[in-house]
Amino acid sequence: QGRLVESGGGLVQPGGSLRLSCAASGNFFGLGTMGWYHQAPGKQRELVASISSDDISNYSNFVKDRFTISRDNAKNTVYLQMNSLNPEDTAVYYCYAYVMMTARSGYTVWGQGTQVTVSS
Repeated sequence: QGRLVESGGGLVQPGGSLRLSCAASGNFFGLGTMGWYHQAPGKQRELVASISSDDISNYSNFVKDRFTISRDNAKNTVYLQMNSLNPEDTAVYYCYAYVMMTARSGYTVWGQGTQVTVSS
């Protein structure tokens, strides 16, 4: 089975940058689409960005041109580079991955979440 461990959250000033990482471990056939959601206090969890196994990325409108998602398949890791952060980006960021147990089946796994706080 797969497990995801996130890192890289923290406190940053408005206009600053952070890089989140999410590494998958365990026994599995491969990884499909990976990505990030965030959840601000009192709000629903919403998609930030995703990237397919063949590196096709997708972004929500509120992060386009500021955030970049990437993955290193050799390390089973997905990254989220966040630039030009503003207080509205404050949230818990969760990574997810479609873990393939065979070439045709799998399931979605979630990380534990990492807090990102943008404040002066």
